[in-house]
Amino acid sequence: MSSDEVMLEISNLAKFYTIYERPEDRLKQMLWRGRKKYFREFWALSDVSFKVSKGETLGLLGRNGAGKSTLLQIVTGTLEASAGTVKRHGRIAALLELGAGFNPEFTGSENVYLAASILGLTEEEIEDRYDDIINFAGIGDFIGQPVKLYSSGMYARLAFAVAAHVDADILIIDEILSVGDAAFTQKCMRFINRFKEHGTILFVTHDIAAATKLCDRAVWLEGGRVKEIGPAKDVCRHYMAGINSANDEQGTFQISSRSGEAEKEEPEEIKPQVVVDPRDELLRNSEYANQIKVFDFDPGADWSGHKGAEIVDVCVVDQEGARKTVVYGGEVVTLRVTAKAINEIGMPIIGFYIKDRLGQNLFGDNTFLTLKDQDATIKPGKDMVANFTFQLPYLHAGDFSVTVAIAEGTEADHIQHHWIDDAMFLSVPTSHFSHGLMGVPMLDIKVESNR
Repeated sequence: MSSDEVMLEISNLAKFYTIYERPEDRLKQMLWRGRKKYFREFWALSDVSFKVSKGETLGLLGRNGAGKSTLLQIVTGTLEASAGTVKRHGRIAALLELGAGFNPEFTGSENVYLAASILGLTEEEIEDRYDDIINFAGIGDFIGQPVKLYSSGMYARLAFAVAAHVDADILIIDEILSVGDAAFTQKCMRFINRFKEHGTILFVTHDIAAATKLCDRAVWLEGGRVKEIGPAKDVCRHYMAGINSANDEQGTFQISSRSGEAEKEEPEEIKPQVVVDPRDELLRNSEYANQIKVFDFDPGADWSGHKGAEIVDVCVVDQEGARKTVVYGGEVVTLRVTAKAINEIGMPIIGFYIKDRLGQNLFGDNTFLTLKDQDATIKPGKDMVANFTFQLPYLHAGDFSVTVAIAEGTEADHIQHHWIDDAMFLSVPTSHFSHGLMGVPMLDIKVESNR
């Protein structure tokens, strides 16, 4: 939720570049001293204006060449505007590109000091936060190696780790989340969600799902100008419609919206059942098979809680109880979570979430209702095993994580003993499903035509 305090104000911003057709035209221009033009002007930005309030996350959308990078460089002060003003209130931490502010010949450790000092920290402040930065980055012994040897993912880890520890008021993120592994992406998303509670974010992305989820408002740049600004959901929808329209070679693409809500009918009651999608066999034998790779439980993953009990194992098993390393969308599986009591746990609750790469909770459940009327006390040193059996949805191609936890009490009032983020990962190489958060197996699909 944004406030009335403006953190970033951009007014009538413009930037042009001089384009010379031939090398000798540069010399002619110097000799004529402006009395004659030997260049043409290219306006990367024209009359761009908007404000970003404290606590607001603003998305910046636009195709390649729309002016997004130029705008960000002017906002951060690395590029001078041709016209207009930028008013900044507070410290800015910017992740404009991989390794921005890094010296490739310096080690990762040396670049921590370099980048953090550029972002405004004193040497004493950097030393106080150095260990936290290194732990967040998680690149191990590579911290002592020159960053020119780093992979793109390692660059991203170190750059984000520094930006996350400089107490910025405004965070600018430009596609940094498109690199790095699933675990680090989840860590970044948790940081961003915490930062959103008090800080201001300018978020540049081509990922419409990310913009819709993270942003309060969005600005659509087209040809260096603001084409639309408004609620993120609306701007993202119009932006995608504009992209589809621009790619329409036949000129038949249309955009329409309803003026009013249609009257809703009560849905017909359907009894729970396992759905066998009529396309299941076809999908499994095609290049679009929704194969889901299941990775091992990571007991060393980030966790929090009082540790009166702990999660000791998480796995996916089939109906015979055998561990699975590969499952398919639409398949009935059981997620088995094993917890061990360290102290006596009177009213245990074991639960899980499946999250996408943006940290969105796709689905999950817990044992509260199942155990509500039972005496389910766990004695110290004893185990409790929770088996969640469900039919898998169809998932996007990409990485997903499983968060698990054990608590004590009720859903509304409980003590969190062991919450593990990213306890286990799922990876989906290919999928026929590409829209929405997840797909559900169909009862039936019929096509009728009067021809």
